[in-house]
Amino acid sequence: MPPISSKVKINVDLGEGYGNFKAGPDDELIPLIDYANVACGGHAGDPMIMHSTVKACKAHNIAIGAHPGLPDIQGFGRRYIRYDPEELTAIVRYQIGALKAFLDAEGAELHHVKPHGTLYGMCYQDVEVCRAVYAAVPKGTPVFGLAGTFHEQVAKEFGLPFFAEAYGDVKYNKDGTLVIDRKKK
Repeated sequence: MPPISSKVKINVDLGEGYGNFKAGPDDELIPLIDYANVACGGHAGDPMIMHSTVKACKAHNIAIGAHPGLPDIQGFGRRYIRYDPEELTAIVRYQIGALKAFLDAEGAELHHVKPHGTLYGMCYQDVEVCRAVYAAVPKGTPVFGLAGTFHEQVAKEFGLPFFAEAYGDVKYNKDGTLVIDRKKK
């Protein structure tokens, strides 16, 4: 039997600034990570930030994924906003498409999709929301999500590769779901 790899891969949310506002130490983190979840303009990220983030990730051979969020810049994608499924699919498809344009310009591939913040939580709590979000994911593109939830179930249903993830910087509820704070502390 072949040995099981125990290497932990690190994925980080990047490009979550807007205009002159920089939200994190992206430049310092990029050389240390395996996967980048790049904000696509819903909760954060703008064209210049997406472009520079894609270029930096490509320069360091980081697998780049789309990090679509609810269109809630002021609330950083952490406010609950309900949309009908068709509109939610369009919102997510629009954001993935925006990032894809920057990837194409740099000759880079879309590696994965990982919903952001409250949208991530809505996906593991509501199968219809998860279906609406995953309907926007290009066929064959992996999704990152919480194991044992609708993230995993709907990925299988849609034939999308699924990457289970665990968080080192987020609190968990007793049922294994994430505590998604309205404001980061």
